[in-house]
Amino acid sequence: MRTPAFSVLLLLLLSWSVCSWADGGKIRQKRMWIIESFAIEEESPGPFPYKIGNIHAEKAYLLKFELQGEGVDKEPKNLLTINDKADVYVHRKVDYESGQNILKLMFEAKNKSNNEVDIRLGVEIRILDINDHAPAFQKSVYEVTVDESQAQGTEVLTVLAHDNDNPTTSNGTFTYTIKSVTPKTENVEFYIRQHKESGSIYFKGCLDYEKAQKYTILVEAKDNGDKKQLSSTSTVIINIQDGNNNLPEFTGKTGPGKVKERETGVEVLRLQVTDKDKPGSKAWIAKYTINGDKENLFKIETDPVTNEGILTVVKAMDYEEQTHQNISIIVQNEVPYFSCKVKKQVPNAMWELDKIPQNPGASVASLYKTMQATIHVDDINDPPVFIPPVKNVPVLENTAIGTSLTTFIAKDTDGSHANTFKFVKGEDLDNWVTVDPVTGQVTTAKVLDRESPFVINDTYKVIVYAVDDGVPQLTGTGTLFIHVNDENDNVPILEMNRIDFCLNAEPTMANITAKDLDLPPYSSPFYYELLGDVKNKWRIDPIQGNTVTLVKEKDVFSGHQLLQIKISDQQGLYSIQNLSVTVCDCSVNSDCHVRMVSKARMGPTAALLVLLAILILIVMGLLALLISCKQEKKMIANDDAIGCLITTNTENPGTDCTVPFSIGVDKPDSANMHSSMHVSTNVKSSQNITSQTVIQKSQHAVSQAPQLLYDGQAFERSAYRSSTRRSYRKNFQRASIRSSFRSNYKVNTSYFGENLAVLINQKVLALQKREDELGVYEPHCYADEGKPTASSELDAISISEDDFHPDMLKTLDNRFSQLATISRPDLMRR
Repeated sequence: MRTPAFSVLLLLLLSWSVCSWADGGKIRQKRMWIIESFAIEEESPGPFPYKIGNIHAEKAYLLKFELQGEGVDKEPKNLLTINDKADVYVHRKVDYESGQNILKLMFEAKNKSNNEVDIRLGVEIRILDINDHAPAFQKSVYEVTVDESQAQGTEVLTVLAHDNDNPTTSNGTFTYTIKSVTPKTENVEFYIRQHKESGSIYFKGCLDYEKAQKYTILVEAKDNGDKKQLSSTSTVIINIQDGNNNLPEFTGKTGPGKVKERETGVEVLRLQVTDKDKPGSKAWIAKYTINGDKENLFKIETDPVTNEGILTVVKAMDYEEQTHQNISIIVQNEVPYFSCKVKKQVPNAMWELDKIPQNPGASVASLYKTMQATIHVDDINDPPVFIPPVKNVPVLENTAIGTSLTTFIAKDTDGSHANTFKFVKGEDLDNWVTVDPVTGQVTTAKVLDRESPFVINDTYKVIVYAVDDGVPQLTGTGTLFIHVNDENDNVPILEMNRIDFCLNAEPTMANITAKDLDLPPYSSPFYYELLGDVKNKWRIDPIQGNTVTLVKEKDVFSGHQLLQIKISDQQGLYSIQNLSVTVCDCSVNSDCHVRMVSKARMGPTAALLVLLAILILIVMGLLALLISCKQEKKMIANDDAIGCLITTNTENPGTDCTVPFSIGVDKPDSANMHSSMHVSTNVKSSQNITSQTVIQKSQHAVSQAPQLLYDGQAFERSAYRSSTRRSYRKNFQRASIRSSFRSNYKVNTSYFGENLAVLINQKVLALQKREDELGVYEPHCYADEGKPTASSELDAISISEDDFHPDMLKTLDNRFSQLATISRPDLMRR
């Protein structure tokens, strides 16, 4: 269908030209560029194809027509065609809402003889919209909750719809209308206002939960189409929430209405109310307030099930002070009260209403209901009361037993019904006091000690009760705080009584600290003093303070030592403390002091081994004694000595006698294998000593070995005090070798008899010939022994200073007396 009203003809004068054709002198006609416009109505039912118009073109000669562009060879394809008469046809339906509202094409008219374009036109085909879409709501159902106290004119809800038709035409515009409201009540009216595509719902009047808990509104959106109007609907549900438009009212009270004196936490009244609002809602739940209770004796709570007010006593009441209490109780709801009633319905305007309160925030307290109540107090037996309930008494520690500290006073407050009572001691953790049951006098039962673990911050606590003879028996409580003042009754003591030192060439130091349980001025700073022979060995610097320095001088040898330190407090009260000091060579082994201490402590296993070794030595000594008894041989010995030691001041290898000897012994090695050992000894001496004499001396030495080892401990104590410690060590070591030889070597039983003594002697003589000593000692001359050498094995021997006395050397066994005479002749001559 041609629509000239929408066609735009654009005439362009291209050119006027006169052309002479070579074949006949023909002149071509002028042609014009135009733009043709057509229209197609969407959703046209047909029949298809149908003609929408003709493109006018001069046809002076034979032409052919073509269309190109949207609707032909571009989307939407195959919609349009053109015939030989330049008629344009539509072959199917089109949709305005598809997005292509205008189709642009190119029309060409070509000469059939030479296929040259004679006319080229722009063609525009517009898609015409029809009203084929109804407005659609965003939701099919809207729902909202509104409090019934909401004021009229307040927006309740907004709905939204949309129409897909052309919004610039009547087909795409629409209006909202409330079609129905269910239920219909006279107290409220709903209306809707349009805002472009949305519509807001309002009401006027008063919402009333008791008249309608829910409103269902049907809203319609209808377009403004010319030929026809399309519409759709949506449902709006408005739930009314109950507000507090009904005041609670008292209906009665239950309960005793009285309380015993000093009784708390007891329910005395229950108040019943009624409320027409929805049960369980905030508008229904009652809220109670107590007036006239200046001392806050009561509290009232709401029963969540029955809505009753529960009145409880929370503070003890005294019958002697008041026999009853008058109070008033007000009830309201958790949410504020309001009221709304319609006075007049005004058309096209807000209605006239009767509201309470008239303005937001206005008080409605005068409308709340009030109930009066009187609570009576019952008289019961009262406990005795201490006057005062707490006492503080200062006292000096070490106060004598039986000293009176204080006297408690109590009274019975029952007036004419007063009871008698007695005093009873309650808390007294350390049994410091006694309490007179009649007078309440508190006296000391033991000597008071401020340093007692039951004294906290110099204070000791005593609880005293006064118990009456009423029914029931009641008790009053009094508290006594005894503040104990300090006396100088404690001496300072060392916090640590053991110190380790390293054996250095230069003086070394260690801190020592004392403590005193007394307080200043009966305690620190302390005065320290070293007792005994400590000159050039030990000193304290400084001598005053809590912590001082113990200085070890360079002349102190390794081992365990016991120092005595006198420690005095500021008042001169002192104690003598023993300090155990371990000195060891840390350059050889950094933990030598740990090993020395561990060796100095003998455990049960070590004691058992020592006992077993002594028993073995005794048995071997008896066997040797039996052997020596077979043949009495004269033994060369010193005239003054009974034993086998010869007075000499040399350590030459022995005599010039040569005693050849060869014997096989079983000796365990690291692989538990036995090897044969050949021993050959050359003995030289200026005296005439035969091999038989040597054997006799060896036998006698074996018989005396147990006694020698047994007395070695006493000898060790005397030798340790001697300045010639190495002489003692060598002689003691030789005696020990005899014992170790017997215990460590398995002697063949065929030689165990008379050859045993020879074998032991042979080992001793071999030891005398060796140029080096056993252990860690290096060779040295007897007369010039050189510098002391450190040995962790021998340095571990500790002899208490208090255990030794020079007279002990005179009571030694004859063999050790001879050795002591050689080692310390200065002491033996005393």
